[in-house]
Amino acid sequence: MVKVTILLAFHRAKLSRLDDLNMKLFVVFITIILLTSCAQSPSQLTSIKGKQLPINSEISSNDSVESFITPYRNRVNSVLDSVLAYAPEDIVKFDGELNTSEGNLMADILMWQSEPIFKMRTGHDVDIAMLNYGGIRNVISAGSVTARTAYEVMPFENYIVVLELPGRAIREMVGYLIASSRPQPISGMKIVLNTNGTLRSVNIQGKPFDENKTYNLATIDYLIQGGGNMDFLKDHKSITELDYLLRNAMIDHFKKVDTLRAAVDDRFIQIKQP
Repeated sequence: MVKVTILLAFHRAKLSRLDDLNMKLFVVFITIILLTSCAQSPSQLTSIKGKQLPINSEISSNDSVESFITPYRNRVNSVLDSVLAYAPEDIVKFDGELNTSEGNLMADILMWQSEPIFKMRTGHDVDIAMLNYGGIRNVISAGSVTARTAYEVMPFENYIVVLELPGRAIREMVGYLIASSRPQPISGMKIVLNTNGTLRSVNIQGKPFDENKTYNLATIDYLIQGGGNMDFLKDHKSITELDYLLRNAMIDHFKKVDTLRAAVDDRFIQIKQP
């Protein structure tokens, strides 16, 4: 009787262990099934649909949005419309054949405002300044000159850079300016053409151009990135970034002066027939 009882107890223990094992295997199996079912297959774009939403006067304003942005709009407008200087007459970029009043003013501002920054950082002077005619986008109208004026004339985020150029690159630059069908703005340089359009002389900072020297040219990053097709700028020996927007240079100049003075002058001329 004792032997039978022991055998029964042994079989019960064995069955219990089998049940535990089966239960563990069952749990593992269910876990695998759940993990597999939860895995997401990669999504694929099947189509793109678009709808044009015109923004016009038919869209009613949202009072809550309008009340939120009104103080900011008023502040921005007050800053943009604050009077910084005065222009006695319209300053335009189409009043000269080889140089213009607006182009001259813009190039001069580039020269005047970049010189002290470049000098402080490098100990050297800016010799020449050059911009592109197409970058000037509006006239400076007679009357009050404001920060908004600067944004209208120069709406782009163009930063001032100073390039160290060898004489050969300056020679190519002069050829570019002569061949250009537009009066590209320059400062610090005087170019004189003969009556037949050939080059007569080039002076930089009042001294004859020396092809064996290097010159520091202030310009904008847009032009060294390929704008204007001024390939000669790629020949620079070094570049100094001033972290200074040309538009901000204009605003700073406006703040310094009471009246803007600009005119067509002799920085780029052609000798006329006697």
